[in-house]
Amino acid sequence: MPNQPTFILVHGAFANSFSFAPLQAELGLLGHRSVAVDLPGHGFEATSPASYQAPQDLDALATEPGSIKGVTLADNAARVIEALERAKRNGPTILVSHSRGGTTATAVANARPDLIDRIVYVSAWCPVDLEVGDYYAEPEMADVDAGSLSLALVGNPAELGLLRVNFRTADPAALAAFRHAFAADLTDDEFRVFLNTFQCDENLDAGTYADRAQAATWGRIPRTYVRLADDTSLPPALQDRMIREADTLTPDNPFDVRTLAGSHLRWLVHPKPAAELLAGLAAL
Repeated sequence: MPNQPTFILVHGAFANSFSFAPLQAELGLLGHRSVAVDLPGHGFEATSPASYQAPQDLDALATEPGSIKGVTLADNAARVIEALERAKRNGPTILVSHSRGGTTATAVANARPDLIDRIVYVSAWCPVDLEVGDYYAEPEMADVDAGSLSLALVGNPAELGLLRVNFRTADPAALAAFRHAFAADLTDDEFRVFLNTFQCDENLDAGTYADRAQAATWGRIPRTYVRLADDTSLPPALQDRMIREADTLTPDNPFDVRTLAGSHLRWLVHPKPAAELLAGLAAL
């Protein structure tokens, strides 16, 4: 069907295409096609050292090289652009991003707005006035524990050239911090299962001031922001700030704003409401 859009799904930090499987199943049952993209160094391209298995060898893990070293935001954008170019041959495309994936989606939209019929941010970073790192010093992030990952950080990021986090830790403090940040409303089993889909490595390049949303390119694409009302990782106050900043940048093309209940990860574990929301956007 040439007029049926393809949803291109972009994951966040430490995640991969696997986390979108339940959402894709729901979209498929609603009659919609979708493609979940693994950014470079993610999915089956990720490094999974033997020292990360049980029993763990954290000393070895702290020095093990990782394939994601040197991967840049531009590399991420190129991967998504390649998927969009292929999908565009079949009809319209809707680019959907989550969490840190929003920085990649924004970079893609800055570079190739012609490939995107609608861009959707689901509690995702949409830097407009500041670069991502600078938002952490703003009042909207005052209650966010920016160091929550540090409790399970392995190795020196400067020496490794990447961020490495031990998501297989049994440390109660680290697990409590992860739970609070990402999944306070999931069951213990749901939380642990999702945690085991995370990969241990992430790249260091989250973009710079030059990678903020640009009015002339990104700003001409119809856009939707899906707020996650109970997100403690990227709080609603910051989600709302990015929406306001974007609407100020391009007042003639404001965000279409929707809201889903739940934490940062709930919409992926219980995806039916999100799939129905996205299916509705396909008809716009």
